[in-house]
This record gives sequence, C-alpha cells and structure tokens, in this order.
Amino acid sequence: VVPVIRETNSKNIREIAGEVKTLSEAAKNGILGPDDFMGGTFTISILGSVDGFTPILNQSQVGLLGVGRSLQKPIVKDGQVVIREMMTLSLTGDHQVVDGAVAASFFRRLQRLIESPSKLFA
Repeated sequence: VVPVIRETNSKNIREIAGEVKTLSEAAKNGILGPDDFMGGTFTISILGSVDGFTPILNQSQVGLLGVGRSLQKPIVKDGQVVIREMMTLSLTGDHQVVDGAVAASFFRRLQRLIESPSKLFA
C-alpha cells in the first residue's frame, strides 16, 4: 500500500518530488490517514535490493511500474566495452483499460527520459 500523489498531470517534477518527500516523512512519522492511500491509478514500486521483479497490479489501478536496483554493467557502445549504470524496469498494466501499444510507447518515452534526465526540466 502506497500513498497517492494527486493530479500529477498538472505538476512539474520538482513539485512531485516535494510531495514524495512530504509523504515519506508523514509515513515515517505514522501520520498518514486512509484518504492518503485512496484513489490512485498508477503505482511506482522501487525495490532497491533486487535487480528486477514483476509487479502485481493493485486493485482499481491501471498500471504499476517496478524499478529494480541500479548496477554498473559492461555494455558495448560504438564497438567498445564500457561500464554504464543500468537498471531493470517492469510495467504491469490492465489491458481492459490500456492497450499494450500505449504501454510500449510510455516505456520508450520513459527510457529516453531516464537516459537524458535534463529533458524532465525542459
């Protein structure tokens, strides 16, 4: 069970980050109420202790993004082996609500933003 950040479509990344911090502190202090957990449509689940996992969709939600831990791994770039920070992402969606093509498009956009985070602030 995770608290809900509401109306994210009208917030920028800094505003969302501020709410995450506020909700995290409230959770640590045990002051979240039932309303803080209701009405969410999409969850981001971060399990920093595992490389990857398959997230299970919460009831009444449309999608869930699972984020595994970040690890340095060798990859080939321009014919050379280089070390890069890599992480596994998993996406679970309700196909009654979201078509797989839409989910794939979301995943491609997310990948581009992770690879070039400055685009989040443009």
